[in-house]
Amino acid sequence: MKLLLDTHVFLWLQTEPERVGPAAETLVDDAHELLLSAASSWEIAIKHALGRLPLPVGPSDYVPSRARRSGVDLMAVEHGDALAVADLPPHHRDPFDRLLVAQARRHDLTLVTADRGLGRYDVPILAVV
Repeated sequence: MKLLLDTHVFLWLQTEPERVGPAAETLVDDAHELLLSAASSWEIAIKHALGRLPLPVGPSDYVPSRARRSGVDLMAVEHGDALAVADLPPHHRDPFDRLLVAQARRHDLTLVTADRGLGRYDVPILAVV
Protein backbone atom coordinates (compact mmCIF):
# COMPACT_ATOMS: atom_id res chain seq x y z
CA MET A 1 0.00 0.00 0.00
CA LYS A 2 1.27 3.49 -0.86
CA LEU A 3 0.40 6.14 1.71
CA LEU A 4 0.62 9.89 1.19
CA LEU A 5 1.00 11.62 4.54
CA ASP A 6 -0.87 14.84 5.20
CA THR A 7 1.48 17.48 6.61
CA HIS A 8 0.12 17.28 10.15
CA VAL A 9 0.44 13.48 10.17
CA PHE A 10 4.10 13.70 9.15
CA LEU A 11 4.73 16.24 11.91
CA TRP A 12 2.85 14.16 14.48
CA LEU A 13 4.87 11.07 13.58
CA GLN A 14 8.01 13.07 14.39
CA THR A 15 6.92 14.64 17.66
CA GLU A 16 3.69 13.05 18.94
CA PRO A 17 3.21 9.62 17.34
CA GLU A 18 0.51 8.77 19.86
CA ARG A 19 -1.75 11.33 18.11
CA VAL A 20 -1.84 9.12 15.02
CA GLY A 21 -3.77 6.46 16.91
CA PRO A 22 -3.03 2.74 17.23
CA ALA A 23 -4.88 1.44 14.14
CA ALA A 24 -3.42 4.04 11.81
CA GLU A 25 0.01 3.70 13.42
CA THR A 26 -0.03 -0.04 12.65
CA LEU A 27 -1.01 0.60 9.02
CA VAL A 28 1.66 3.27 8.65
CA ASP A 29 4.26 0.91 10.16
CA ASP A 30 3.19 -1.86 7.75
CA ALA A 31 2.91 0.37 4.66
CA HIS A 32 4.95 -0.59 1.65
CA GLU A 33 5.68 3.04 0.87
CA LEU A 34 5.24 6.25 2.86
CA LEU A 35 5.34 9.48 0.89
CA LEU A 36 5.58 13.16 1.78
CA SER A 37 4.64 15.61 -0.93
CA ALA A 38 6.72 18.66 -1.80
CA ALA A 39 3.46 20.50 -1.08
CA SER A 40 3.86 19.51 2.58
CA SER A 41 7.47 20.71 2.59
CA TRP A 42 6.23 24.01 1.16
CA GLU A 43 3.52 24.24 3.85
CA ILE A 44 6.05 23.49 6.61
CA ALA A 45 8.47 26.13 5.24
CA ILE A 46 5.75 28.79 5.04
CA LYS A 47 4.37 28.11 8.53
CA HIS A 48 7.87 28.06 10.00
CA ALA A 49 8.76 31.37 8.31
CA LEU A 50 5.58 32.93 9.70
CA GLY A 51 6.49 31.77 13.21
CA ARG A 52 3.51 29.40 13.40
CA LEU A 53 5.57 26.19 13.36
CA PRO A 54 8.58 26.05 15.67
CA LEU A 55 11.18 23.48 14.61
CA PRO A 56 14.47 22.50 16.29
CA VAL A 57 16.30 23.24 13.00
CA GLY A 58 15.27 24.97 9.79
CA PRO A 59 12.84 23.24 7.43
CA SER A 60 15.54 22.53 4.85
CA ASP A 61 17.28 20.33 7.43
CA TYR A 62 14.24 19.16 9.38
CA VAL A 63 12.11 17.69 6.59
CA PRO A 64 14.73 15.57 4.78
CA SER A 65 16.43 14.35 7.96
CA ARG A 66 13.15 13.38 9.66
CA ALA A 67 11.85 11.79 6.46
CA ARG A 68 14.99 9.65 6.17
CA ARG A 69 14.81 8.72 9.86
CA SER A 70 11.17 7.64 9.58
CA GLY A 71 11.42 5.85 6.21
CA VAL A 72 9.38 8.45 4.33
CA ASP A 73 10.12 9.08 0.66
CA LEU A 74 9.90 12.62 -0.67
CA MET A 75 7.51 13.09 -3.59
CA ALA A 76 7.76 15.88 -6.16
CA VAL A 77 4.79 17.91 -7.33
CA GLU A 78 4.31 17.48 -11.06
CA HIS A 79 2.58 19.98 -13.32
CA GLY A 80 -0.21 17.46 -13.84
CA ASP A 81 -0.72 17.28 -10.07
CA ALA A 82 -1.04 21.04 -9.79
CA LEU A 83 -3.38 21.27 -12.77
CA ALA A 84 -5.56 18.42 -11.46
CA VAL A 85 -6.61 20.69 -8.57
CA ALA A 86 -8.87 22.49 -11.09
CA ASP A 87 -10.90 19.28 -11.50
CA LEU A 88 -11.69 18.98 -7.78
CA PRO A 89 -15.06 20.05 -6.40
CA PRO A 90 -14.83 22.93 -3.90
CA HIS A 91 -15.22 20.77 -0.77
CA HIS A 92 -12.11 22.17 0.86
CA ARG A 93 -10.43 25.57 0.61
CA ASP A 94 -6.92 24.76 1.85
CA PRO A 95 -4.64 24.81 -1.23
CA PHE A 96 -2.10 22.44 0.31
CA ASP A 97 -4.76 19.83 1.09
CA ARG A 98 -6.33 20.20 -2.34
CA LEU A 99 -2.96 19.50 -3.94
CA LEU A 100 -2.48 16.43 -1.74
CA VAL A 101 -5.91 15.15 -2.82
CA ALA A 102 -5.01 15.72 -6.47
CA GLN A 103 -1.73 13.84 -6.04
CA ALA A 104 -3.40 10.96 -4.24
CA ARG A 105 -5.97 10.65 -7.01
CA ARG A 106 -3.46 10.87 -9.87
CA HIS A 107 -0.96 8.43 -8.36
CA ASP A 108 -3.36 5.91 -6.77
CA LEU A 109 -2.31 6.74 -3.21
CA THR A 110 -4.16 6.53 0.08
CA LEU A 111 -4.14 9.87 1.89
CA VAL A 112 -3.39 9.61 5.63
CA THR A 113 -5.10 12.51 7.43
CA ALA A 114 -7.08 13.61 10.46
CA ASP A 115 -8.94 16.14 8.32
CA ARG A 116 -12.46 14.71 7.99
CA GLY A 117 -13.30 17.24 5.28
CA LEU A 118 -10.99 15.48 2.85
CA GLY A 119 -13.21 12.39 3.02
CA ARG A 120 -15.69 14.17 0.76
CA TYR A 121 -13.31 13.73 -2.17
CA ASP A 122 -13.15 10.62 -4.32
CA VAL A 123 -9.84 9.45 -2.87
CA PRO A 124 -8.94 6.63 -0.48
CA ILE A 125 -8.45 8.00 3.04
CA LEU A 126 -6.78 6.43 6.05
CA ALA A 127 -8.26 8.42 8.92
CA VAL A 128 -6.14 8.99 11.99
CA VAL A 129 -7.48 9.91 15.42
